Amino acid sequence: MAFVGTFFAATGRLCVRFRWVVVLAWAAGVAAAMTLLPSLGSVTQSDSTSFLPASAPSQVAARLASPLQGATLTAVTVVAARSGGPLAGADSGFVARLAGALSAVPRVTAVRDAGQSADGQAEQLTVLAALAQSGGLATTQQAMLVEQVRAAIRTAGPPAGLAVHAAGPVATRVDTNATSGRTGGQVQWFSVIFVIALLVAVFRSALAPLIAVLPALLVVLMAERLTAEAAVHGLGVSQIASLLLIVLVLGAGTDYALFLMFRVREEMRASLPAGASGGVVPPGQRCREAIVFSVARVGETITFSAGVLIAALLSLATASFSLYSGLAAPLAIAIGLMLVAGLTLLPALLAICGPVAFWPSSVRPGAGRGGWLGFWGPACSRIVRRPLATLVIGLAVFGALAVASAGYLAAGFGGAAAGPAGSDSAAGDTLLARHFPQTAANPTLVVLRLRQPAWAVAGAVAAAEEQLAADRVFTSVSGPLNANGTALTAGQYAAFHAAYGPPRAIAAAARVPPSRLAAFESYRASGSFVSGDGRTISFATSLAAGSATTTAAAQAIPAVRAAAARAARTAGASASGVTGQAAFTNDVAQLSDGDLRTVIPIAVAVIAVLLALVMRSLVAPLYLIVSVVLSYFAALGLTVLVFIKAAGQPGLTFILPFLLFVFLLALGEDYNILVMTRIREEAHRLPLREAVGQALRVTGTTVTSAGLVLAGTFGVLAIVGSGSAGAQNVRTIVDVGVGLALGVLMDTFLVRTLLVPAAAVLIGRWNWWPSALGRVQPAAVPDDGPATPLRDLA
Repeated sequence: MAFVGTFFAATGRLCVRFRWVVVLAWAAGVAAAMTLLPSLGSVTQSDSTSFLPASAPSQVAARLASPLQGATLTAVTVVAARSGGPLAGADSGFVARLAGALSAVPRVTAVRDAGQSADGQAEQLTVLAALAQSGGLATTQQAMLVEQVRAAIRTAGPPAGLAVHAAGPVATRVDTNATSGRTGGQVQWFSVIFVIALLVAVFRSALAPLIAVLPALLVVLMAERLTAEAAVHGLGVSQIASLLLIVLVLGAGTDYALFLMFRVREEMRASLPAGASGGVVPPGQRCREAIVFSVARVGETITFSAGVLIAALLSLATASFSLYSGLAAPLAIAIGLMLVAGLTLLPALLAICGPVAFWPSSVRPGAGRGGWLGFWGPACSRIVRRPLATLVIGLAVFGALAVASAGYLAAGFGGAAAGPAGSDSAAGDTLLARHFPQTAANPTLVVLRLRQPAWAVAGAVAAAEEQLAADRVFTSVSGPLNANGTALTAGQYAAFHAAYGPPRAIAAAARVPPSRLAAFESYRASGSFVSGDGRTISFATSLAAGSATTTAAAQAIPAVRAAAARAARTAGASASGVTGQAAFTNDVAQLSDGDLRTVIPIAVAVIAVLLALVMRSLVAPLYLIVSVVLSYFAALGLTVLVFIKAAGQPGLTFILPFLLFVFLLALGEDYNILVMTRIREEAHRLPLREAVGQALRVTGTTVTSAGLVLAGTFGVLAIVGSGSAGAQNVRTIVDVGVGLALGVLMDTFLVRTLLVPAAAVLIGRWNWWPSALGRVQPAAVPDDGPATPLRDLA
């Protein structure tokens, strides 16, 4: 493997020699991306249901319901309400003018009056538009449509005292996406500030933290623009993906910077002031030699660390849930860019700054090491002197936490249930909930496809509605015969159709005797539940299990689907389905669990191969993978104890186990590779126990610093995201941020620096089987590195 060291040594020499060219090339690339490519915040999607496959039952039901608003139409609800009294004549005139103005909005195909509320204080309009149905283009067009709807409302000039807002899922999604764009920027800058502050304490230097963070920051800017360009061409990019890109690149990039910069500082402090010729080596030259040597030694570690992470991310491409498979390409590309930056831009910056990079901390030969985290490496070295006790205690603690992971329950992430606080959509949804049936804002819809129009079989429709209302899985049911809270008989429904035609075709100004006005408004409102041809009907339901956003509601969906099938038989329908957030969440949870069982074995197998290559061993990868799996279940168990048992949450966001495994498997192996490759390096000249102790002493600060940086960035994600995201996404972001932070901290301070070294000591030289290091004593094993350490040059 000497070629590997030679390759990285050559890379280091080139980057040091042409340092200004390297820096200018990166600056030009980032500037071009920022100028020519779109921003990521403009194309993210906050609704995870858009990532479900077409075969999911909720998606099948959504297509069944498409005649209710058009198969390829996007619906935006506009609600107008007057508080403290019924709508006046001027209000109705305004609604009519507004409908005309909305009809003139580009891409709008129809504006349907959905009728007044039963209390007479509010009225709904449904704006139907032909937009793209998926991808970044759909997100952009939805945002434009909602803004144009709101502009039409402002231009029309609502009468005094009449509140008019855009509401419903599309408006909520647009407002949440707008907030997520700001959240992404806040997460990015708060993460950078946190990382710099922590690195100032670690390096005790003013410039080193900036050098460590700058490559990662430039890669974030470039990767965001490249991902946004891919989203414009059809790649679905979720809000969580955009946030994870920031956190992942900053975390991994800082890891790679720490790996290299700590080694550079170590070599500069270990080298002697006199060169091979006896003369004094100038500080600048000594620094450049240290950079080349460090790249030669650490380049392989960084490359395989990034390779393991890229392999884990690419394994997500095998997932059937596109929310997961969509993470593969953008995050893998970002880490690939970070690897290139870590091996080129970072050495170039260090070469330009020279020893000043670590000022005022001393890098003179013989200077002290450590700092406020320097205690952990020596402490671990002393603890691992009793490897059996360390391993047994660690396995007992982590095993107990892993048992707690059996209490995991998946919670919803079906989309934003309410817009961000203070947003226009949040105000609109509040009006819907106040003046229209309880299910209007976020219903679980039972959809039936009839063999005849609803007005021709009104009795059968009434029987199906009564059957649903009597089922204990529902607490309320609204449908064609109870559209706005005023009940109609089957006879009344058929009579209104005979007199006025289909409910969707009725003009708002139709003349009706005052005695029949309430019933007429209910019939007109039924257009929201009956398609134009009358053959597709829906019932908006509230579930006894609770709000559609809850875990209990999602778990109740199988019973809801069974009730829908019974109602379909009663109505003589040819098909039935259940759609809405609870149904989507149920499908998401089922799909997510299936993908977890598929992706994990693939990721484990690929990473085991990479570990075997970098360790030159078939034994070490086995317990390294086992350590990650144990760490994963322990971290999941701790998260269950914190959020479900202690905080009383009904469940954890379904995406947490998936991300927890990917991050701990991939990023945990970063630290495994760093520690184990250093143990291997030291084992060429020391007995294994001493090699382990020496490796822990010199890498302990690196690993703990890197772990704190990564955990801190996840913590920033939780804190900033929870303060800025939409209501439904708050718990998701907090669960992900805190869960990953806890997992990384346990992994860093316990698994990588205690349990894995203890296992290495107990296994002995079998760690390196079948390589030569596993068969002969250290003095007889040739060093497979590319160069002689600087401290041996004199």
